[in-house]
Amino acid sequence: MTAGPEAARRDALLARRLDLVANVSTLTAEALRLNQKRAGIEMDLLRLELEIGRSGASEQLVRDLHEAEERAAAIMDACAACEDRIVAAEGDVEDVDCSLAAGDEN
Repeated sequence: MTAGPEAARRDALLARRLDLVANVSTLTAEALRLNQKRAGIEMDLLRLELEIGRSGASEQLVRDLHEAEERAAAIMDACAACEDRIVAAEGDVEDVDCSLAAGDEN
């Protein structure tokens, strides 16, 4: 028995869904990595602020603090962009799910 065009369409949608879910997984892993990096930079910021509070604002400590703040801002931007990509990828999965559900109704 051969599969009809509807079965081929469904198989293609399922393959597409699998690719999309893998992409969501990859993006989620990237978001976790970025959040861990952000947490590390925040620890650096706290350490520098404490050091400045204890020993005063030396030129080097202030420079290190500003660099850490810049790294934190860049990581926050990367986290936001990654979250946007996750939302878009999840939307793509939802679109495929709707197409699959519409095919099941026929």
